[in-house]
Amino acid sequence: MKYIDHGTGGDADCMRLAEGPAPAPGPGQILIKVVCAGVNRPDLLQRAGRYPPPPDASPVLGLEVAGRVAALGAGVSEWKVGAGVTALTPGGGYAEYCVAAASHALPIPAGMDFATAAALPETWFTVWANLVDLGRLKYGERLLVHGGSSGIGLVAIQLAKHLGVECIVTVGNAEKAAFCLEAGAAHAINYRSADFAAEIKAITGGEGVDVVLDMVGAPYFQRNLAALRRDGRLVILAFLEGSLGEVDLLPIMLKRLTVTGSTMRPRSLAEKAAIRDALASHIWPALARGELLPHLFARFPLAQAADAHRLMESSTHIGKIVLDVAA
Repeated sequence: MKYIDHGTGGDADCMRLAEGPAPAPGPGQILIKVVCAGVNRPDLLQRAGRYPPPPDASPVLGLEVAGRVAALGAGVSEWKVGAGVTALTPGGGYAEYCVAAASHALPIPAGMDFATAAALPETWFTVWANLVDLGRLKYGERLLVHGGSSGIGLVAIQLAKHLGVECIVTVGNAEKAAFCLEAGAAHAINYRSADFAAEIKAITGGEGVDVVLDMVGAPYFQRNLAALRRDGRLVILAFLEGSLGEVDLLPIMLKRLTVTGSTMRPRSLAEKAAIRDALASHIWPALARGELLPHLFARFPLAQAADAHRLMESSTHIGKIVLDVAA
């Protein structure tokens, strides 16, 4: 099969189209003939040597795919060969064939193409787990999302709208602000020209928000605490600008705040399966109705994976970037 080899790692130029044997599904797994694969920030980190795959995972990049079931591992009964699926994978997505746990796959919603389906798993698994399971986000609350125009950010906006939550986002320019407002955000703050903590105070009449979803890290930590109301929850997804810094922890005590965070890849098979089941019940019916759809910003052939990574590194995109794997 063809796949993207990133060798010992480095910048985007280290990626090359290579040939190798197709994987075989083990017990509880399915083999997927990949049509499209999503591109995500963790892929860039792994390529650079900063996010190694789990010991039992494929070393090939790629955490989400859409395609057709090509073979079943022992004990798998919920899927049939030929079924269209989209799946969260621990690795291996940038390839013509990819193995995934059968319990981490979902049917492609009716009427949806493979490219759109490939843009679903990583963002929806991540946002659901962090906002609903960890962040306890619920109807009538206020949510602040940093990076509102990212794939994660746009899904968070959609989830907020779906749950009846007022969503405020930060973005880097007017074009991204307009897009987020059109997607359902109530307010968009340009972090380059305004202090988001001060803006939150003005927007909410001094009350603050109930939940903050952050992927920036240490430089935002103190202002995130300031933006939260009493009993608020700060959920950290990533550290795009670093994890180390000096902070005043007193607001956590005074406002009874919760600070938490998670990554998806190290979670157990059972934990990811539980998230899959929740999405199947609460989100997939809306996707089948044509709601909550991702925005595909760009598509690249598999051989041009380096260009897809350069685009993501530029942060000029809005929404998702997808690789077309099947010719």
